[in-house]
Amino acid sequence: MHTPHVVVVMGVAGTGKTTIGPLLAAQLGVPYAEGDDFHPEANIAKMSAGTPLTDDDRWPWLDAIGVWAHGRAGLGGVVSSSALKRSYRDRLRSAAPGITFVHLTGSRELIEGRMSRRQGHFMPTALLDSQFATLQPLGPDEAGVEVDVAGSPEEITERAVAALSALDPTTAVGDPEPTAPDPSADGGAQPPRPSSQ
Repeated sequence: MHTPHVVVVMGVAGTGKTTIGPLLAAQLGVPYAEGDDFHPEANIAKMSAGTPLTDDDRWPWLDAIGVWAHGRAGLGGVVSSSALKRSYRDRLRSAAPGITFVHLTGSRELIEGRMSRRQGHFMPTALLDSQFATLQPLGPDEAGVEVDVAGSPEEITERAVAALSALDPTTAVGDPEPTAPDPSADGGAQPPRPSSQ
């Protein structure tokens, strides 16, 4: 039995982080935290006015999410955060080294269409351009998966659960030391141990 994942659901606005996050948490049997709740009021005011946040605006927000994720290490949890830049994800990992990212991806047209139908959210559609310009997809050395957002929330969630299950849990959760996956590993056989004399 492996350690529960601590997952950051990431992606540009409109990909469904606040919809998929709670569904994924329920499937994994862990708590969910809404990333927007970690923003200070000044950030919310800027976003509501259509003003993109600066990195200086984001650091306290990312640090607060990192503290939450660190507190869930070994226990599991899901939190949403756009985490668009590698430097933002590095900041989160500095607080919670074992986190795993689920990057929700979709076409510009699909996401803009969904945003135009949303109510009560403080990210105007006009900011999508800056979000896509800022986005740096997960690197090969980052623990995480990409999940397409086409289809229903339930289908997207099932896709995310399957992708997480395919990750090696020793690299996905609670272990900051990167280890290359062993293609010969089948989850059962163990390498022979040297005999002690």
